[in-house]
Amino acid sequence: MKIIVFEIEDWERETFQSMQAEHQIEFVAGPLTHKNAEAYSDAEALSPFIYSDLSADVLRHIGRLKLIATRSTGFDHIDLEYCGANNITVCNVPVYGDNTVAEHVFALLLAISHKMIAAVDRTRRGDFSLKGLQGFDLFGKTLGVIGTGSIGKCVIEIAKGFRMEILASDLYPDEEMASRLGFRYVDMDELLASSDIITLHVPSNKKTRNLISDEEFARMKQGVVLINTARGDVLDIKALAKAIGEGKVAAAGLDVLPEEGGIREEAELLRSVYDKKHDLETMLLNHILLRLRNVVITPHSAFNTREAVERILSTTVGNIVSFTGGEPENVISAKRT
Repeated sequence: MKIIVFEIEDWERETFQSMQAEHQIEFVAGPLTHKNAEAYSDAEALSPFIYSDLSADVLRHIGRLKLIATRSTGFDHIDLEYCGANNITVCNVPVYGDNTVAEHVFALLLAISHKMIAAVDRTRRGDFSLKGLQGFDLFGKTLGVIGTGSIGKCVIEIAKGFRMEILASDLYPDEEMASRLGFRYVDMDELLASSDIITLHVPSNKKTRNLISDEEFARMKQGVVLINTARGDVLDIKALAKAIGEGKVAAAGLDVLPEEGGIREEAELLRSVYDKKHDLETMLLNHILLRLRNVVITPHSAFNTREAVERILSTTVGNIVSFTGGEPENVISAKRT
């Protein structure tokens, strides 16, 4: 089987090389795009990361495609309806770094609560004054966790170590977990109104797009802190910019942005001016947020520890091997969106 692995770093190739005796494997440093899709028209399997374009317009150029083994938990970058209609199996990595992403939540939160970036920048300039660097304790603060899947659960466990009060909201409450870990499930209105800090841990789908928008911000406490390590489109970026400008949101920690793929490189940004593929207003807001002192943004790197990436690679290879053996694992379908 001819397998094309996109968005791959040199050190990651070794895991895939165990399959080279039985398969033809090609490694591509960049993502799959509409421009290069025809070059891989004879591929039977693709292993992309999240910045590849797996829309129907791209996939129809790859007529022999049988399998997409994405190296991610999220699959909103894949046209599942097209895959289902064309008998293309799609597999993901359901679990790889629950603790990894949860730790990143607190990296963002501590950077905000202790004003770490401003403090480090100042001392590097030889300025040891404390003016403007006063932060706040996490101890005693109420943390609102929206989504209590495996990552949300890890966030709660870490938050308990900081002796925070925890409220949670989920479509499918796990009351046994709530009793064991010592937190309460509440409805969304109470969570928004009562939380000092809110962190998002929901997938991207039709129901969660712009889950947090103007109406939700209006119900939050004045001076709330918002953390998003989920997906960029679960948060209405225009509403966030407005809430920050009005002081409703005191600070935000973001590992994901809507249209983040479009601003990753200047080439993509320039191209979007012509093909209108990306929302330029959203991209402009992203650039504005990048420059605000009370907003900490990381480049979708919450997953990116050595251990987590190794787990991703191992699971992906397992998905490919199981598919070729006739017993595919971790299969997702259009019905799950």
